[in-house]
Amino acid sequence: MAHDRVRLEVIRRDSGGSRSSRRLRRAGYVPGVLYGAGQPHPFYVGERELRHALGGEHGVHAIIDVVLDGQQKAHHAVLKDYQLDPLRSTLIHVDLHEVRLDRPIQAQVAVELVGTAEGVSRGGVLSQILREVTVEALPTAMPDRLEVDVSRFEIGESIQVAEIATPEGARIIDDPEAVLASILAPRRVLVEEEVAAEEAAEAEEAVEAAAEAAPAAEGEAGE
Repeated sequence: MAHDRVRLEVIRRDSGGSRSSRRLRRAGYVPGVLYGAGQPHPFYVGERELRHALGGEHGVHAIIDVVLDGQQKAHHAVLKDYQLDPLRSTLIHVDLHEVRLDRPIQAQVAVELVGTAEGVSRGGVLSQILREVTVEALPTAMPDRLEVDVSRFEIGESIQVAEIATPEGARIIDDPEAVLASILAPRRVLVEEEVAAEEAAEAEEAVEAAAEAAPAAEGEAGE
């Protein structure tokens, strides 16, 4: 649970445009924007300090106490979005969203499947369709991740969002009947079923063709 808070001191900046942002990145800073009820606050912060704030125990769900230019009052915020350099995987932009600790927020939370499904033990394949769900909770009660024990599921069964247990104070707002994961039959079995279906279809077509040919043959014999 994201109870701990991380202090992050940032420096105000002019919006400046892409040229200013490139200069900041070359100097080892990450440009960002703090959004909230009032005007957005553009800022920049050292990449090392930002990674430290987002790389703790609670990761992207950490509550960040953003301090602008050394002000006494901190702005409680959560990560809204971020961008990575596609080649170097360095942070190149970050958006933070100011929150009130007494009001619920919504966030995407990762779902981890734990245990070995019975169907997998019998040769099936576990396919996870949804890797995140939308959770509503107070900022201090937002879970870092959610776990689902898949041990009891057999081949052919699906695991729905409703199977996910949430901690007290948090709820999933996605469709509870949405499929989270499925236990698929082994590929060999699927191929055998496809071949059997094709053979059955061909046999049915042969029977229908023979039935259609029979009246014609009887008509020719009577002439």
